[in-house]
Amino acid sequence: MIKPILSAAALLVALSAPAFAEGDADKGEKVFKKCKACHAVGEGAKNKVGPTLNGIIGAPAGANADFKYSDALMAKASEGLVWDDESMAAFLTKPKEFIDGTKMSFAGLRKEDDIANVIAYLETFPAE
Repeated sequence: MIKPILSAAALLVALSAPAFAEGDADKGEKVFKKCKACHAVGEGAKNKVGPTLNGIIGAPAGANADFKYSDALMAKASEGLVWDDESMAAFLTKPKEFIDGTKMSFAGLRKEDDIANVIAYLETFPAE
């Protein structure tokens, strides 16, 4: 009887722990340099051509009230898109395929490691 209780407790702990990308945030900071022309992170970050990305991982799409998103992104947001690791990875791979009609002109990241690293880096910036 104790084993099922311990198994349930272990599962509960595992499910309640925050999910982090399996990337390297330090390497992600270097890859993020490709994003800096349009996006900002960190204390005092301001919207640029693209929205600030503080707190983006785990946030619903289109949540930055101070940024005017594309109609295409807002349509995805109305469908319930949340920027979890999986959706962010798909978007960073091929933004225009993931959201047809996005204003984001970036072609995407080719390397899976770069994507995982950028996501790990973004996870270090909580919402302000």
